[in-house]
Amino acid sequence: MSPFPGRRLRTLVPALLALALLAGGCTGLAGGGPRASAGSLAPRVDLSGRTYVVGSKNFDEQQILCQISIAALESAGASVTDRCNVGGSDVTRQALLSGDISTYWEYTGTAWASYLRETRTLPDDQVLAELRTRDRAQNGVVWLDRAGFDNTYSFVVDGATAARLNLNTISDMAAYVRSGQPGDVCVETEYASRADGLAGLQRAYGFELPRDRRETLEQGLIFQSTADGVCLFGEVAATDGRIPALGLKVLTDDRGYHITYSAVPVFRADVFDRAPQVADLFAPITAALDQQTMQQLNGRVSAGGQSPRDVARAWLAERGFIGS
Repeated sequence: MSPFPGRRLRTLVPALLALALLAGGCTGLAGGGPRASAGSLAPRVDLSGRTYVVGSKNFDEQQILCQISIAALESAGASVTDRCNVGGSDVTRQALLSGDISTYWEYTGTAWASYLRETRTLPDDQVLAELRTRDRAQNGVVWLDRAGFDNTYSFVVDGATAARLNLNTISDMAAYVRSGQPGDVCVETEYASRADGLAGLQRAYGFELPRDRRETLEQGLIFQSTADGVCLFGEVAATDGRIPALGLKVLTDDRGYHITYSAVPVFRADVFDRAPQVADLFAPITAALDQQTMQQLNGRVSAGGQSPRDVARAWLAERGFIGS
């Protein structure tokens, strides 16, 4: 699954939420192994006596971030319940609003376009500032500092092919398509159908993709298909670990068409206000999570087969944030 907002049947959200919390997403107290011990975060914040229910969406990156939150909160003395893998964006958001979870990581672009229904294109700094003001006032949601990575829509090319054809930007991709040279563009179903997906991209970059040059695939298949040359260009999520693992090159969105999807820890305001120092706990973590780091962590799960819990705790320990 990707973090990108799409059309959903909102009347199903309460039922889906109940099912999700009864199924694999509800794993109970964070007891899959020893509690995270104190590291460099502990002197900053004491959360002894505080309780949190940590959730996430249902794809690798989200589950890694969920486990990072659990370990960080435990290291500061909090009692934590693990509800990683709640479901998709709407179900996880509803779990926060209803109080079934206390916190999870959300993306600025998802909240801006899907929850606030905004169509304006603003710099991500302004988007986050508006989310902090409006989401707290309207929905009781607090946004902390954002991480330094952007899980937006991206187009990738096999690295060797990109070098041979001198493909570096989406403008280069558009020029290649206009030239009529061979090579398919592979996209997800949702991206192909969204007004702000492929149709808008063609308008923004001034090209028209012939139907026989477009393949619609599940995103999991796009990575390998692009690496194997079945697809010349593939539409993917920017921080997916299979990009570096398969030697793919991300084309720069040189016209800034795609909005930014920065990951941010969000909390229910009533939970946050009881211990606002939790913001200080997460500040060094979000500062350390840059694009390359998130890709590497994702790759350890999607390509390396490690568990999100093991990957999250190993990284936190490597950085000294929790005890080893």
